[in-house]
Amino acid sequence: MIAPGSRPLKVKFILPALKEASDPQWRPIKYSLFPPLGLATLAAYLTPEDHAVISDEHVEPLQLDDAPDLVVIQVYITNAYRAYRIADLYRSRGAFVCLGGLHVTALPEEAAAHADCIFLGPGEQTFPNFLKDFRAGRPERIYTSTTGRTLDRVPPIRRNLIRRASYLVPNSIVVTRGCPQHCDFCYKDAFFQGGKGFYTQRVDDALAEIERLPGRHLYFLDDHLLGDRRFSEALFEGMKGMRRLFQGAATVDSILRGNLIEHAAEAGLRSLFVGFETLTPDNLRRSNKRQNLGRDYKAVADRLHSLGIMINGSFVFGMDDDGEDVFRRTVDWAVEQGITTATFHIQTPYPGTQLHARMEREGRMLTRDWSLYDTRHVVYQPTRLRPEALKDGYDWAYREFYRWGSIGRAALHHGTLKHQAKHFFYASGWKKFEPVWDLLIRARQLARVTPLLEAVLSRVTKKKPQQTRPAETQLLPVIQPETMV
Repeated sequence: MIAPGSRPLKVKFILPALKEASDPQWRPIKYSLFPPLGLATLAAYLTPEDHAVISDEHVEPLQLDDAPDLVVIQVYITNAYRAYRIADLYRSRGAFVCLGGLHVTALPEEAAAHADCIFLGPGEQTFPNFLKDFRAGRPERIYTSTTGRTLDRVPPIRRNLIRRASYLVPNSIVVTRGCPQHCDFCYKDAFFQGGKGFYTQRVDDALAEIERLPGRHLYFLDDHLLGDRRFSEALFEGMKGMRRLFQGAATVDSILRGNLIEHAAEAGLRSLFVGFETLTPDNLRRSNKRQNLGRDYKAVADRLHSLGIMINGSFVFGMDDDGEDVFRRTVDWAVEQGITTATFHIQTPYPGTQLHARMEREGRMLTRDWSLYDTRHVVYQPTRLRPEALKDGYDWAYREFYRWGSIGRAALHHGTLKHQAKHFFYASGWKKFEPVWDLLIRARQLARVTPLLEAVLSRVTKKKPQQTRPAETQLLPVIQPETMV
């Protein structure tokens, strides 16, 4: 290759569709939630003179008739084949192609056959080094992130490259990397091997990024927003007064321990993704999900509901102790506890995980077709279930949990009519009106939905009797203790 030196680069960042966006079974709502922040983060390391574009095939057709100097493609397991075809095409035209992401780190030899350069692990350290080498005309074949991982003074994400109107939640944000837990089935645990497995931004940098985002709603995409107590406490303290409404994810034990979840609620937390995963202790032990062992799941639900926080419960089917009754037991428990929304998964042994290694040793893997590794297909042999029964049970669980009757029963778990109404409209609006969401997405009208989402997540307050206060305090909103979830 010819060293570009100091001349501006034409760089194209691509997130290929998890499946072809032209497929008749394409579900826009599933793939139009969040913009590709990882690619926008890498773009921040370019110079102001470089020309960069981000193409997310989930929300727009991918134009392949251009001629960039450099192509950077983010690879997940289920978009791997599509990513490789795109990479091969651009390489045949003389572009320099880089591949990175979870699947590349898990299977570097497979990915390297389709790339001039691959990135292993998180890119905040490797990509700047690559750019320096690329401009000098001596890029390496592999860049591996190991020691020295940090988010200290990472440049601001290039949000100007993101088409906000194409996403239901354009105000997504990530303020940490990794997770302090090490579950055997977790794809991301392997991604952070060789260095720090969990680290955070500086609090002031995180708050500055939040300040950049318009509107009120935020979605923290961090794997564990409460994973570092000191960081989270300072973050929530800094967010007080911002009048933000936000969603995120946390573990069972972090919700029960101390009062951090109360700080989050005061700062504006209104919905939380919680990895319950399984109701069977032996499944937790075998999966190394020890942070859930001995925890009272009902206490988790009760505590979150008392704070006005809706719950998106995550559940996995097909673990080794799961029998035919697991589907009914799980759905009944979720409905009885008033879980607002549920995300069900078929256990999927991703390459690079301890679970996959064990399944390989036991000869239980059924396919290496990566397009099926989407937690909706059975790709291994369960111990106590036939693959067909596992798939049928998974499909039944979604239908049963989101029946009108189940939504109504779960809503009645909440103590006030306002709580019940909030649960009912959020759960039914999310799942029962998917065709309407798809129509809004195709018509590029998602921006019209943001006020509705903020209204659903907002606290509902009672009017207080008129009181005489100092003039300056009358300018501040008064938050009542009674809230809606």
